[in-house]
Amino acid sequence: MTGTNDHTVHELVVVSLESWDIVWRRNQYLVTELLRADPRLRVLFVEPAADPLHEIRRGFRPRPGKGLRRAEPLEGVGQDQLWLYQPTKVLPRRIDPRVDSRLAALVRRAARRTGLGRPVLWVNDPAAATLVQETDWPSLYDVTDDWLAADRAPEIRRRLIADETLLLAACDEVTVCSPHLAASKGAERAVTLITNGVDVERYRQPRPRPQDLPQGPVALYLGTVHRDRFDLDLVRRTALATAGAGSVVVVGPVLDLTSQEYEDLAAAGTRLLGARPWTEVPAYLQHATVLLVPHLVDDFTDSLDPLKLYEYRAVGRPVLATPVAGFRDAQDPRVTVADPEDYPEAVRSALTTTATTDVHQDDDIPTWDAQGRTMRDVIERARLATRPR
Repeated sequence: MTGTNDHTVHELVVVSLESWDIVWRRNQYLVTELLRADPRLRVLFVEPAADPLHEIRRGFRPRPGKGLRRAEPLEGVGQDQLWLYQPTKVLPRRIDPRVDSRLAALVRRAARRTGLGRPVLWVNDPAAATLVQETDWPSLYDVTDDWLAADRAPEIRRRLIADETLLLAACDEVTVCSPHLAASKGAERAVTLITNGVDVERYRQPRPRPQDLPQGPVALYLGTVHRDRFDLDLVRRTALATAGAGSVVVVGPVLDLTSQEYEDLAAAGTRLLGARPWTEVPAYLQHATVLLVPHLVDDFTDSLDPLKLYEYRAVGRPVLATPVAGFRDAQDPRVTVADPEDYPEAVRSALTTTATTDVHQDDDIPTWDAQGRTMRDVIERARLATRPR
């Protein structure tokens, strides 16, 4: 965003499915590109609400939301440009049917406290449909997952359908991250495809081997361990099949697993390192023997545009994936696709084969700076839209 254009958007509220933390995803990369391009831009990044009662039910210590605060300093971003806000959900929806309206009111108040008057609203979390409905802010719906294809309880699915129906009808612009979503969400309205990307140069700058990476050959998965994507049984079988040939390592946060599922993975020999800062991720990828994509293959994963597709390709290490979207169609000699029944032995074979780094300066890998420019154009169209809401 240039500071010389009076029509440029300088106020943005982003309602995200993920928190702004050490693990960077699509939202963080795109928002950072926007902030660096326009020193006058101010962003309120709304994180998922804290849910103390849910934490108590899971056996954890309940904690309130972190509230409104400045983000940690970012290179090229002014200290007052990026604000973070995490509200607190006091009661569950089954008890408080107005919970989404209450959360929307909290976001509006946080925007006022941040000095935002009539920002463009960027919705990533479908639950923010109420905020779209209850404000006159220009709006953008960025679809990164087809939650209607995920396995959810009937009451949650009904709410998802209602929220998405409203968002697709009411938002001034809709962006999607994958061709699958472009086809499904674009059936009845115009959408803009903005895939994920990667900072290629940063991923190719040589890094020392991380000290917590096991010695010897390593088959590494980078990403969130989440039952909607991650094939737990396949990873367990892969760890057992590769014993003695190398280590199966997982780098990323572990979500929604039972203690027994976690213990089963560890007992099979899987090394679960947990989340690592986004700045350290390239080092883990560069020193892997083979990079893994042990994802479930279903309608939900078909809707995704895996961020790791770009990160894996950027470092030029061999990749072994189940036949999931993105990887099964990759025209890249570094990517091998194997069916789940053959996957464990294919990983073992890769661990016993000398691997080389293969990068090409002419690789056509989408970059975050280019995707940020496209998103900037979409946001500006939303601001200028006059379509009835």
